[in-house]
Amino acid sequence: MADMRYGLKLSQNATIDQLRAVWRVADEAGFDHCWCMDHLASLGARDDGPIFEAWALLAGMAVATSRTRIGCMVTGNTYRHPAVLAKAAVTVDHLSGGRLEFGLGAGWAENEHAMLGLPFGTKGDRADWLEEACQVILSLWTEQRTSFEGSHYQLAGAIAEPKPVQQPHPPVWIGGSGRQRTLRITARYADVWNAAGGSPEEVAEVSAVLDRRCAEIGRDPAQIRRSVQVRVAEVTDELLGLAESYHAVGVTEMVLILHSQDPAGQADQVAGLLPRLRAVG
Repeated sequence: MADMRYGLKLSQNATIDQLRAVWRVADEAGFDHCWCMDHLASLGARDDGPIFEAWALLAGMAVATSRTRIGCMVTGNTYRHPAVLAKAAVTVDHLSGGRLEFGLGAGWAENEHAMLGLPFGTKGDRADWLEEACQVILSLWTEQRTSFEGSHYQLAGAIAEPKPVQQPHPPVWIGGSGRQRTLRITARYADVWNAAGGSPEEVAEVSAVLDRRCAEIGRDPAQIRRSVQVRVAEVTDELLGLAESYHAVGVTEMVLILHSQDPAGQADQVAGLLPRLRAVG
């Protein structure tokens, strides 16, 4: 099994200065990746907390860092046309010198769609949109021109230049645990599957379903890395045990969500634990 890789994620209720400070820690301390999230209103008890646009942040991350890989965990497909998203991703891949990890999900925050008049649809609709978006984006990244006649998206001889720095394209992370649709889409298109949370046992159970979805289409499940997001309340040795437990069920990417009034200070604390985390597995 591959060694564990670790990332930091700071998303909402943070200032630009705090975000920059966390990105600096991720870059200088040697974290494997650093993440933002994609929402238009803050999550939790209040929806009016500060939150910035994800792909604008990623452009900032690209030029503020030089080593760590960067990404959005995960982009809400329903917020942008996939061709626009594909162009934004290529831009960030070039700005970062080929360090983009491309996270994508079906979208779920109904209140954000309602307040902006965005189509929300049913779970089935959003799964359909996600699957078509994967086809469109991958084609735009790899083909000279893209024509596509889907139920939701239509492209006619679309040009998308330049292509990504990373060939054939940046790694695709798909987030979600829907057994009937999301995991089938993950099996077909993803390089990494992301579990938004859950115990190691719960992640293992869903990961086994993903293995079966891969078998259904003849894909080797070992081609898809498994990742999990973990909210960090306190930085203690318990984090080491948790990393061991996730690694034991096949997880090789751990995204640590900072949750502190001083996120840069918490990032420094996690960085102090990083050499011991590296020994996991």
